[in-house]
Amino acid sequence: MYDTILIPYDGSDEARRGAEQGIELAAALGASIHALYVIDLPGAPRTVYIRDDEEEMREDYREYGEQATSEICDKAAEVDVDCTTAIRTGSPAEEIVDYANDNDLDAIVLGTAYQGKFKALLGSTSDKVVRTSEVPVLTVRMSVND
Repeated sequence: MYDTILIPYDGSDEARRGAEQGIELAAALGASIHALYVIDLPGAPRTVYIRDDEEEMREDYREYGEQATSEICDKAAEVDVDCTTAIRTGSPAEEIVDYANDNDLDAIVLGTAYQGKFKALLGSTSDKVVRTSEVPVLTVRMSVND
C-alpha cells in the first residue's frame, strides 16, 4: 500500500515529531522514505550586495538541508529503513507536493503545530499540503505540552 513515504524536514520540533512517525510507519510497512528539505528564500534581490548575500545564504541553507536530511536517514538506518535525500528551492508546500508527485510517492508524513489565530487564517505549510496534495497526507500534531 505505502512503499515510499515522503518526510519533509526542516529541523523544527514539529518536523522532528513528524519524521519519527514517518520512520516508524515505514519500518512497520517495510517501506522506504524520502527526506526532503526545502530552501525558502523570499523575494528577489534588489542590489548586488543583497544578491551576493543571497548566494551565501543559499549555500548555508543547502549545507543545513544536507545535514538535516542526513539526520533523518541516520535515524531511518537504525530501523533498517532505506532513505533517499533531496533538497529543493521554492515554496515549501508547493515543493513538497511536487516532489511527491514527481517521484510517485505513496504518502506524505509531516509534523504540524498550532501557530495561533493569525497563522490559522493564512494557513500553515502542512495545511497547504493537505489541501493541494493528491498523495495521502498524514499530519502529526504537536501537543500543547510538547
